[in-house]
Amino acid sequence: MPSLKDVKMKIVGVGKTKQITKAMNMVASAKLRGAQARIERFRPYAAKYRDVLAELSSKVEGNAHPLLAEHEEKKHCAIVLVTSDRGLCGSFNGNIIATALKLAKEKKAEGLEVSFVCMGKKGRDAVKAAGYNIAKAYADRMGSIDFALASSVAQEVIFGYETFGLDEVWLIYGEFVSMGQQPPRTLCLLPLKTPEAEEIAEEAGEPRCEYVYEPQEEKLLAELLPRYVKVQVYRGMLDTSASEHAARMAAMDNATRNCNEMINMLTLLYNKTRQASITSELIDIVGGAEALKG
Repeated sequence: MPSLKDVKMKIVGVGKTKQITKAMNMVASAKLRGAQARIERFRPYAAKYRDVLAELSSKVEGNAHPLLAEHEEKKHCAIVLVTSDRGLCGSFNGNIIATALKLAKEKKAEGLEVSFVCMGKKGRDAVKAAGYNIAKAYADRMGSIDFALASSVAQEVIFGYETFGLDEVWLIYGEFVSMGQQPPRTLCLLPLKTPEAEEIAEEAGEPRCEYVYEPQEEKLLAELLPRYVKVQVYRGMLDTSASEHAARMAAMDNATRNCNEMINMLTLLYNKTRQASITSELIDIVGGAEALKG
């Protein structure tokens, strides 16, 4: 049985750990409010952008723009992986990385050469450990997300696709659904596969809108399609940021709860150890007294 000093030291150590997890929970909660507000403000813009682009692309031919045209011979696939820079957020990063590696394995089985564009330290380290090629890595950038980073990443993959250096581009990120749900999402960035306008109208439960465009549709597509890719990358970054804080908040809450349970168990062990020590001392005293009487 452990000594009273050892048990007491363990109780103190777990208590300090509890203070840390509780503080991290509060920090994650404060950051989550800002990240959640950003993604909730941006989603209507991204959805409307998608609606207009679907309507516009339905009026032109499939090869009206290089980003809409699918390459006949596919050799190279790029995966834009968005994860967090820091850990301590449960299985959040692990789920996203597992989804990305599964997709990479499938594309490699199809005969494509796979490379990664990693945003976040966790994804970069996991991809490097898995042995895949990392074309570009952005570390320590997920703490302060700006559109310039998303624009830079999107511009690189767009250039690669237009010059036939890339034949497929996929985006994998963590979508913020709720406090308890942050599932990994996989989106085909290039070639662009916009839904039909009728499908969007059915999803919204509204009649299809007819738009009049000025100038011509082809000229508008040349401006809107690259921006659409940038919008999707930026949305993935915002979703991942909000999901990271929600996952860390839940993980730290569970850790705090586990600390409380451990402190209760150690306190019970301390009391039992102390009672056993007192009983042992009483037995020695009584035994000594009986020996003196004899």
